[in-house]
Amino acid sequence: MRADRLIAILLLLQQREQVTATQIAQELEVSERTARRDLEALCTAGVPVYSVPGRGGGWRLVGGARTDLSGLTVQEARALFLVAGPASTATPEVKAALRKLIRALPEPFREEAEAAASSLIVDPRHWGSSQLEPRPPRFLAELHEALIRGVQVRLGYVDRQGAETSRVVHPLGIVAKRPTWYLVCSTEKGPRTFRVDRVCAVELTDDPVQRPPGFDLAQSWRDIADEVDRRRMPLEVQALCSPAGLDALRRMLGERLNVGRGTADGQIEVVIRGTDEYVLAGELAWLSEWLEIIGPPGVRAHLARIGATLVARYS
Repeated sequence: MRADRLIAILLLLQQREQVTATQIAQELEVSERTARRDLEALCTAGVPVYSVPGRGGGWRLVGGARTDLSGLTVQEARALFLVAGPASTATPEVKAALRKLIRALPEPFREEAEAAASSLIVDPRHWGSSQLEPRPPRFLAELHEALIRGVQVRLGYVDRQGAETSRVVHPLGIVAKRPTWYLVCSTEKGPRTFRVDRVCAVELTDDPVQRPPGFDLAQSWRDIADEVDRRRMPLEVQALCSPAGLDALRRMLGERLNVGRGTADGQIEVVIRGTDEYVLAGELAWLSEWLEIIGPPGVRAHLARIGATLVARYS
């Protein structure tokens, strides 16, 4: 959003005293033309920003001016901290500068601004073959509002079979895992995760959310994702891999590969997940030069049969 970029540019000016449009474009991942338009917009808005022409020039704040953020609205503060939060694509430098602003925020909505940053995370891995970016579903804004306000929600939901239900949930966080968004919450039946694109109704209540003690959204999502992966790919193959074959294994298997520690003879312990012993044996057969399967026995047996067939046919 443009408002987020303007705030980020202002912070860079305060941090570095002078920046160029090229530097701003690189930091915020926009074009130089966009960066110049944003700088001109700050001038038009009355921010004391001016350009220094010539070689070694750039943009500066008049007299090293500092910005009073006490005039920010609640919505602007939320947007600001979303830029600094884990879902942001801003550079670490910009994130660090934005996070420092918490001390300058007015006390009445400092807590809500922090909630905006901590209630949303992005998991760059994907389930299945889709490479689509997560698109905001219909009720995402309402659910995020409930998270920021810390209130329970009456949720209408359509399950896989198309049955519609209604329940009261305690929203704890939202995760964007391409290409789907998920709502992490607690219910009277325990922790639950809902696909936001299956939500058919959202009604915010006045009842406060009851958060589990010590709840951490990032850790909770890692536990959820690991459990889903185990259910999708229950088969685990233990193997030893030579260092020369590790890159090929990573390219081929991606998130299905867990790399362990090295052994005394220079091998690397790995665990490979899959759904079927025969299919997985076929996938790994061409890596036999670098890979030794330790278990389970069924995968070793399939590999032996594949090898015998190849020898019989091509020897």
